[in-house]
Amino acid sequence: MANEAMETLRGLSNEETECNVDAEIYDDDEDSDGVVVPELQGTLSKWTNYIHGWQTRFIVLKDGTLSYYKSEQDSGFGCRGSISLYKANIKAHQFDECRFDVSVNDCLVWYLRANSPEEKQRWVDILKSYKSESGYGSENSLKRHGSAISLVSNTQSTTSAGSFTKRGIRGLKEKLAEIETFKDILIKQIDTLQKYFDNCAENVKNTSKKEKKIETMFNPAEQSVDFKGEAITFKATSEGVLATLQHCVELMVQREDAWRRRWEKEIEKRRKLQELYKALKDQVAMHHNDSPRPRVLIHGGPDYEEGPHSTLCDEEFYDAVETGLDKIEEENQLRNRLKQKSAPILTSSSTTASSHKLWPEIEKITMEQLHYARLGVGGAGGWQLFAEDGDMRMYRREEEADGLVVDPLKACHVVKGVTGHEVCEIFFSPEYRSGWEATLEDMTIVENISKDTLLFLQTHKRIWPASQRDAMFWSHIRRVSDDQDHDAHDLWIVCNHSTEHPDYPPNTGKCVRVYLTVCLVCQTFIDPPKDEEEIKRENITCKITYCSVVNPGGWAPASVLRAVYKREYPKFLKRFTNFCIEQCKNKPITF
Repeated sequence: MANEAMETLRGLSNEETECNVDAEIYDDDEDSDGVVVPELQGTLSKWTNYIHGWQTRFIVLKDGTLSYYKSEQDSGFGCRGSISLYKANIKAHQFDECRFDVSVNDCLVWYLRANSPEEKQRWVDILKSYKSESGYGSENSLKRHGSAISLVSNTQSTTSAGSFTKRGIRGLKEKLAEIETFKDILIKQIDTLQKYFDNCAENVKNTSKKEKKIETMFNPAEQSVDFKGEAITFKATSEGVLATLQHCVELMVQREDAWRRRWEKEIEKRRKLQELYKALKDQVAMHHNDSPRPRVLIHGGPDYEEGPHSTLCDEEFYDAVETGLDKIEEENQLRNRLKQKSAPILTSSSTTASSHKLWPEIEKITMEQLHYARLGVGGAGGWQLFAEDGDMRMYRREEEADGLVVDPLKACHVVKGVTGHEVCEIFFSPEYRSGWEATLEDMTIVENISKDTLLFLQTHKRIWPASQRDAMFWSHIRRVSDDQDHDAHDLWIVCNHSTEHPDYPPNTGKCVRVYLTVCLVCQTFIDPPKDEEEIKRENITCKITYCSVVNPGGWAPASVLRAVYKREYPKFLKRFTNFCIEQCKNKPITF
C-alpha cells in the first residue's frame, strides 16, 4: 500500500508536465483550473475619439486578455491595445442596447458596440463568465497542477509551490484543494492499518474458539503490512499538509497586505477628488457672473454631446467640428448628386404668391433684405473685414442673442461667365441645391406656393459633437428694378427666411431647429463686344452680394462658432460660384 501511494503521488507529479503542455496547447478551451472557458473573437465597433468616432475593429479574447486589431487581416502584426480582464469592469450601457463598456480603474475605458442586442449580450456574458471563472480556482485544479501536491516538492522547499501561487488569486483555493488530496491519502493509509488490525483481532478470536481449520485462518505473515513504508508515507503526507497550510497562511497575509494597500489608494484617491471638487466649486463661485465657466479637460467618449455643460474645451470642440466638415466635403467630392426626398408638390391657384397667407411677410422681408444688401459697408455699421480672396470680400458684425452667436454676415464677390439670373436660379432651385450645399442630408418641399416661392424643410448632416440641425424656411426669387446702378443689365434677388409649419414643429425630434434670414442679390454687367458680335460668356460679369443672419439654436461655444464661420463662409461662397460657372458654361445665356 505504501508503494502504491508513493507511485500515485509521483504520478501526480509527472502529470504536471503533461498537463502543463496541454495547457499551452488547449488553453483556448479551458483555463488553469480545468474549467472550460469560452474564448471569443469577432468584429465590433470601438469608439476611437471624438474626431473619428466609431470604427470597426477585430476584438479577440485570449488568456484572460481582451485585445483589438484594426482588422482580422492585421491580427498577425500585433494588437493595437489590450485590457486584462483580471481587474476589468464589464458594463452594459444604460440606454444603448447594442453597447457595452470595458474599463480598468476608470483610467482605461473601451467603448464597444455590437451589431445587435443579442450579440452584445453574448459578449457581455462571456466576458463576465471569464472574469468570474478566472478570478478563483476550483478543486479540479489538482488535475492540472500536480506539482503543487507532490510530496517531494512540498517536503524539499516552499518556493517550488510558491512560484505556482504567483499565478494570482487562484492560489489560496488551489492550496485548500491540495489539503483535500492529502486528507484522502491519510484516510486510505488509516483504513489500510485499521483493516490489518481488524483481521489480526478476528484471527485471535477464531483460534481461541477452534471453530475453524488453521489453513482457513488469517495468516499475518502472508498479509503483512510494510509499516516502515507506511510510516514514511504518513510522515511525508503530514509534512505536505503542514507546508500547504503554511502557504495558505502566507497567501492570506499577502492578500491582506494587498487589500490594505488598495484601501489606502482608495482613501488617497477620494481625498484628491474631494480637493478637486472643492477647487472647482470655488472657481465656479468666483466666475459665476461674468467670467466664462471653468472646464475640466477629460477624455472624450461617445456620451459627450453638445450642451452648456459639455466637458469638451473650445479647442477640442472646434477640432471635432472642423474634422467633421472636412469629411463631409470629401464625401461630396465623390458624389455628384444627393438623393432628394420631396413631398408631393401642392399646386397653387395663382401663378404668384400674392394670395398666400405668408405673402405680406415675404414681401416685407424681401424688400428689407434688398435694401440691407445694397447698403455700403462703411460708416458706423460695425462691419469687420474677416476674409479676402481676389475679388471676394467678407464682412461681419459680432452679435449674440440669448447667448448664441448670430453674427450678421455680408459678402461681396464678382464672377465672370454667368448672369445674375442664372446665379439666383441655381441658388433658388431645389434640383441644384444638393450640388453646392455640402452639409445637406435631406430636403423636402413642404409647399409649392408659386413658381417663384417654395416652402422648404432641410435636414443637415450631423457634425459631432454638435447636435443635428434642421431648418424650415420659405424661399422667394424675383427680378427687381435697379434705380441705383444704370450700368447694370438687371438685378435679381433670392430671399430665404425661417417660418413655422404645424406639421413640422421645431425641436421635437433628434434635430435642433436653425433660424435664418438669407438673401442673395446679383447684378449682371455686360462688356459690349466689338463689331456687333454676339454676346458671349466672357463678356458677362456678375456682381454678387450675399447677406445672412443665422441663429444656430441649441448650444455651441461662441469662439467655436465664430471660428467655423470664418473658415466655412468663404469656402461656401467660392464653392457655390464655381458650381454656378460649371453648370452654365455649356448652356445658352439666360438674362
